[in-house]
Amino acid sequence: MKALVVASLSPDLSGMALADLPMPQRAAGEVLVKVRAASLNFPDLLMTRGEYQFKPEPPFVSGLEFAGEVVAADPDSGFTPGDQVYGGNKTGAFAEYAVVPARALTRMPHGIGFPAAAALGAAYGTAYTGLVEIGGLQAGQWVLIHGASGGVGLAAVELAKRLGAHVIATTGSPSKVEALRRVSDADAVILAQGRFRDAVADLTGGALCDLVYDPVGGDVFDESTRCVAFGGKLLVIGFAGGRIAEISTNIPLIKGFSVVGVRAGEYARRFPERGKAIREAVLTLAADGRLNPHIDRVLPLSRWREAFEAMDRREIVGKVVLEPGT
Repeated sequence: MKALVVASLSPDLSGMALADLPMPQRAAGEVLVKVRAASLNFPDLLMTRGEYQFKPEPPFVSGLEFAGEVVAADPDSGFTPGDQVYGGNKTGAFAEYAVVPARALTRMPHGIGFPAAAALGAAYGTAYTGLVEIGGLQAGQWVLIHGASGGVGLAAVELAKRLGAHVIATTGSPSKVEALRRVSDADAVILAQGRFRDAVADLTGGALCDLVYDPVGGDVFDESTRCVAFGGKLLVIGFAGGRIAEISTNIPLIKGFSVVGVRAGEYARRFPERGKAIREAVLTLAADGRLNPHIDRVLPLSRWREAFEAMDRREIVGKVVLEPGT
């Protein structure tokens, strides 16, 4: 089979290439899936450099999540050949076939294609874990979502709106402001540059935000500490901006807010019943047509470099999907 292999870590993707590999062999409890679509996530890019918290030893097949058709599974797994599923693992998605534990797969909702299904798991799972499971999101609250033009941020915007929140979406790129207004239904879109706290205060009537969802870090995190309402939560999702911020503990003390880390995958592994409930909640919303991942572009696996470089240049609005069969 064709697969995208990280043979060595490098800062410029030079350690990656398409390769011919043997078909993966599944063990008991695992499912063999023919991959129809696999979505690119920022951790996929970081793992090519050894900069993500999970550091697989090269060589490994890149890719966190996919959608496809079951080829083989245990009789008691709940899956049969031909079932359309989505899910994934820490690696292995950018290939024509993948093997994952049965618990890591979910049946695709009716009416959704493979590219959209491939974009459901990580982004919406992270959004639901952060905003609802950990953040306790309630209808009518104000939510500030950073990095909203990326897959994780845009999913959080959509989920928060569907659950009745008032959403302020941010982007660090002036060129993406209008694009984000077109593809999202956020109440407002602002630039996360400089002292954006004033814009947040104006939009909320001075109330500031009950939840801040931050996959960016760095200067954005620093200014976000000024945007959280008393008793609110600043959710640390990641560090796409590059710098891991620090905070003096007197700031959350005086302002009465919490800084909470969100590792959605680890949360689901440590609390499998909660992880299952989160997947089911996302599935229900998608099946009802309330979640519709925005796909920036769909490319054949042979054009993987174009996809990774576009993500590295922050060109993507939403998700980019690779199709191994093309």
